[in-house]
Amino acid sequence: MDVMKNFILVYNHASQELEETYSFEDNTLAATRKYGELEEKYRGYTEMDIVLVGSDSIETVKITHANYFTGQAQRRVDDLFKSLNLA
Repeated sequence: MDVMKNFILVYNHASQELEETYSFEDNTLAATRKYGELEEKYRGYTEMDIVLVGSDSIETVKITHANYFTGQAQRRVDDLFKSLNLA
């Protein structure tokens, strides 16, 4: 069985861009802390969507949250996860 990983996606609905992505292997505490920081950072920005997702892989997240991974956003997240050796 795969270890559950935590991913945070910060999506801007106005620009339709995935602006920030974070990966936290199996560290749920670090993921929830970062999520709280991002919620505070973007408080009042109604166009911003911050989601914390638990999944076995980024590939699964791309399926379950496909609306965040289109066009330029897809290329940017692919590059990020390749640089982190997660893809």
